[in-house]
Amino acid sequence: MKKRKLFCEISPFTYEISLCKERIKRRVRDFKNVTRFAKEKKTEKLPVLLYEHKSLMRRRLGGVRQDLQENKVVNLGLAAPKVSGILIKPGETFSFWKLVGNCTANKGYKEGMTISLGKVSEGVGGGMCQFTNLLHWMVLHTPLTITEHHHHDGFDLFPDFGRQVPFGTGTSIFYNHIDYRFRNDTDQTFQILVYTTKEYLCGEIRSEKELYVSYHVYIKDEKFVREGEDIYRVGKVYRRCNDKNTGRLLSEELLKENHAKVMYEIEEEKANVENS
Repeated sequence: MKKRKLFCEISPFTYEISLCKERIKRRVRDFKNVTRFAKEKKTEKLPVLLYEHKSLMRRRLGGVRQDLQENKVVNLGLAAPKVSGILIKPGETFSFWKLVGNCTANKGYKEGMTISLGKVSEGVGGGMCQFTNLLHWMVLHTPLTITEHHHHDGFDLFPDFGRQVPFGTGTSIFYNHIDYRFRNDTDQTFQILVYTTKEYLCGEIRSEKELYVSYHVYIKDEKFVREGEDIYRVGKVYRRCNDKNTGRLLSEELLKENHAKVMYEIEEEKANVENS
């Protein structure tokens, strides 16, 4: 029997109605929850650098047009100043979309690569996932509490190209109801700095005081396995917290267990594919 279409799938018009409904629902929820969002920005850097990272903006992604890569660089350059310098004070929540806003053509954003339902697509403002990927990776190395995080679950879309972070630590966002958020449950203020160079999107997380713990995020038991006709990438992403002075392990938590269908050609011998 043919599967019945969802309301949002009937036509572009019904899709826009559904999208508008979700955005209104998000605004209502935020109003009811009385969330204190981070708003104040400061150009002067807080004294302590906790973590810094950079990610290459132009990457070799099979089947992705180069002009979408160039447009992404433009989009990231427009969005970075919207976030850079933001202070997250005790009790405040960082919201990516509250700061960046809707990435429309009227604001100068261009068509960039997007991902929907495990497939590569394109849309105005595409490339913002790389921004939140950077933020998420840095936040994982702090005591900040992640309150909203979505992932392109279930799919490994591209072969690794200069991968610096474990597979499975990415993010998925869509204005404004699929957001990236974290809350400051500590007693000190944190600051995020973000900027672009010709090649990289760069970020820093800073604080008022030194932390007495350090964080390490890593993956264990990563491999490719065959399940029927398909190949999956599996592995477990952990975060370890250690006392800086003694090196003593304070905690170790499982962040994510990967089980992602590989969507690109892979040589079984090269990838050491196992049968499940």
